[in-house]
Amino acid sequence: MIDWLNQIDTNLFLFLNSLHADWFDPVMIFFSGELTWVPFYLILLFLIIRKYQWQSLLILLFVAVLISLSDQLSVRAFKFVFERPRPCHDSDLQPLIHLPSGECGGAFGFVSSHAANSFALAGFVWFLLRQYYSKIGWILFLWASGVAYSRVYLGVHYPGDILGGALLGLAVSWLVWQLYRRSCGARNAC
Repeated sequence: MIDWLNQIDTNLFLFLNSLHADWFDPVMIFFSGELTWVPFYLILLFLIIRKYQWQSLLILLFVAVLISLSDQLSVRAFKFVFERPRPCHDSDLQPLIHLPSGECGGAFGFVSSHAANSFALAGFVWFLLRQYYSKIGWILFLWASGVAYSRVYLGVHYPGDILGGALLGLAVSWLVWQLYRRSCGARNAC
């Protein structure tokens, strides 16, 4: 069963990774960058401050916990446990992979930390702002999906790594949201 799933994941990866255009490579490299999204994060911060005012400080603390938890779980509970090599580290696949940045990343890929962190942030901010901005979910989850897909496009993650990371991120967002709500309830705030 595992071999069958790995084969499907590999075939899907090779198909998706082959859908590239030279002009789109820099876009995907940019899209996957860590500092690329600072303006987006600042807009989200503005929206949170606008609705939650002083309580935004507590929210920022929970966002820090959220990202730390998501990132550390993706590495320590998944990558270091499953030790699934990234596709770009597989010598049989290397000649078939489009690797526009020329960088492969760490040895292991399951689960994608980019996907986990993006979906964790998208989920938590959606929980926070959904009652104020009805279309915020579309924006947040399209953004997270784009970041996640860029990792397949760039040849550094299988689709299964992305799916696992997205599910982990959503689970962490729900958990941290519950903790945030409980902290609010204990203080009769929020």
